[in-house]
Amino acid sequence: MSSATVGVLLAVPPPFGERLDSYRRDFVGRDPETPAHITLVPPTQVDEASMPHVHRHLEHAAAATAPFAVRLRGTATFRPVSPVVFVAVVAGISSCERLAARLRAGPLQSIASFPYHPHVTIAHGLPEATLDRAFDIQAGFDASWTASSFTLYEHSTHAGWVATRELTLDA
Repeated sequence: MSSATVGVLLAVPPPFGERLDSYRRDFVGRDPETPAHITLVPPTQVDEASMPHVHRHLEHAAAATAPFAVRLRGTATFRPVSPVVFVAVVAGISSCERLAARLRAGPLQSIASFPYHPHVTIAHGLPEATLDRAFDIQAGFDASWTASSFTLYEHSTHAGWVATRELTLDA
């Protein structure tokens, strides 16, 4: 049996996402693997034969979810538990939680390492001084938009994370 690694992301739209990507690039010294986003389903292994079922599952979740307001503001960290600095979701938290719960069922059900906490990672696994700098530089970040879609990503050994399908929220 062949497997695929998939993830589902709620993109931070332009121009906000581009600004965060620029900062993320500065912190790690290379382009980020994925655009700035709120993770809805973390990297999850699925049987490739079940991908049609995954697609139907995503379609049902999108059809059952109305667009919702999202606001990012300021920075926070998971340190000392995890070396992560992120921009905080301050509006749309419960909508992200409900959508993530809906998506993390059926063919995308997996065991989570940590409780779900919607956020936008800007620095991860870097030296403490770099994490401190990321925290300070983005402390004033503020962005608002209406989330109207989410994106399925698949990991390829040759191309890395590739967006394969965008689904529109339609309830």
